[in-house]
Amino acid sequence: MPIEILMPALSPTMEEGTLAKWLVQEGDTVSAGDVIAEIETDKATMEFEAVDEGTIGRILVAEGTSGVTVNTPIAVLLDEGESAADIAAPAATAPLAQAAAAVEAAPARGPDKAAPAASPASDGARVFASPLARRIAADKGIDLAQITGSGPRGRIVRADVEDARPGAVASSETAAAPPAAAPRPAAVSADAVTRLYSDRAFTELPLDGMRRTIAARLTEAKQTIPHFYLRRSVRLDALMDFRKQINTQLEPRGIKLSVNDFIIKACALALQQVPAANAVWAGDRILQLEPSDVAVAVAIEGGLFTPVLRDAHLKSLSALSAEMKDLAARARDRKLAPHEYQGGAFAISNLGMFGIESFDAVINPPHGSILAVGAGVRKPVVTADGALGTATVMSVTLSVDHRVIDGALGAEFLQAVVDNLENPLGMLA
Repeated sequence: MPIEILMPALSPTMEEGTLAKWLVQEGDTVSAGDVIAEIETDKATMEFEAVDEGTIGRILVAEGTSGVTVNTPIAVLLDEGESAADIAAPAATAPLAQAAAAVEAAPARGPDKAAPAASPASDGARVFASPLARRIAADKGIDLAQITGSGPRGRIVRADVEDARPGAVASSETAAAPPAAAPRPAAVSADAVTRLYSDRAFTELPLDGMRRTIAARLTEAKQTIPHFYLRRSVRLDALMDFRKQINTQLEPRGIKLSVNDFIIKACALALQQVPAANAVWAGDRILQLEPSDVAVAVAIEGGLFTPVLRDAHLKSLSALSAEMKDLAARARDRKLAPHEYQGGAFAISNLGMFGIESFDAVINPPHGSILAVGAGVRKPVVTADGALGTATVMSVTLSVDHRVIDGALGAEFLQAVVDNLENPLGMLA
C-alpha cells in the first residue's frame, strides 16, 4: 500500500518546519538516500533524503509552506505496481486535514513519546496539542478542550497551556493530575497589543522559526532555571602584550588570534581544572562531562547560533581560532549541521566587541552556566605596590544554574577562568 512520507524532525527541538523546496515531482522514481526536498528548520536549511524506494505518487504539501508539524504527511510514495488511484481519497481531497489527523497516530519523539498528539474532548471533538503542551497540561491538571490553540491549524502549544485561564483547569473527575500551583494570568493577546497601537504607525514583523524558538527557549530558561550571577574583573594587559607578540610570529602563516580565542581557551582549561563545573542539568540528575565542549554565541540576522567547539581543551589557540572562524561563517549562512550547535555544558557570549562593558547572559539549557564577556576598558587601578596606575580591565559575569553549580563551585570556576586570562603563557603549557 502507498507509504506516507512524513515531515522529519531534523533536530531534537524541532516541532515544525518550512518545506522550502521540492527536488522531485509527482511521477518521479526515487531510491533510498536520494535527496527529495529541502527543509528549513528554526536553525538551518537541510536536505531531506528518501528512506524507501518507489514513485512519488502525490505531493501533499506545496513548497514554501511554513508551519508544517513534525510527522505530518508531506507526500505519498507508491510501491511497484501501485498507482495514484491507490491513494486514499481523504489525502487527495483534504491533504491538510488528513495531515493534521495523521499526527494523532504518528509516533511522538523525545521525552514525550508516551503522550498522543490528539485526544478526544468532552464533546467528542479531537484536541490537537504538541507533546510538550500535553505533558504540561497533565502536570497542571488543565483540560486541553478548554484551550484555544495558537499553533498551526489551531494546534495547542506550550505557551497556550502555560497562559491558560483558571477556568481551563480540569474537574476532579477528568483531571490527570492536581494543579501544582495557581495558574498564571493569561498573557495579553497579540490582537490586544495591536489594538493598543492602532493610532500609531508601525510595521508588523512576523516571527520566523528561529525567532519563535529563541523566544520559547529563553522564556523557558528564565522561568525554570534558578539563575544566580558571579561577577569579576580581569586585567588584560599581560594577555594583550602576549597576543601582540604571538600574532607577530603567526603573521607569516596568515593567522591572527583574537581576544575571544584566548577566552575560549581559558574557559576550556578552567572546565578541566574545576571538573565539577563541567556539568549539565538532565531533569532528575546532573551529567558531568569529561571533555571541554565550549559553545560560543554567534549573532546572525534574525537571531543567533551557539556553535560548539568540541574538545577545546586539547586544541591549540591557532586551531581554535580557525575552527571558530569557520563555524561563525557557516552559522551566518545557516549551514551548520545540528551536531555542530548542540551539546556542550558551558557557553560564552561576548558583547565586548560591540562596546558593551557588562551584561548578564541567559543560560542555554541544559548548560550549567554561561559567561558574559564585556569590553576591555582602560581604568585606574591600584598596582601591587599600592601605587595608582591604569590597566585594561574586562568585566565578566558568570550566569549559573543553581541546580547544577553551587555558589562556591561557581566562584572557584570563575577564579580559574580569571587566572588563565591574567597568566596567558600558562595556557600554552
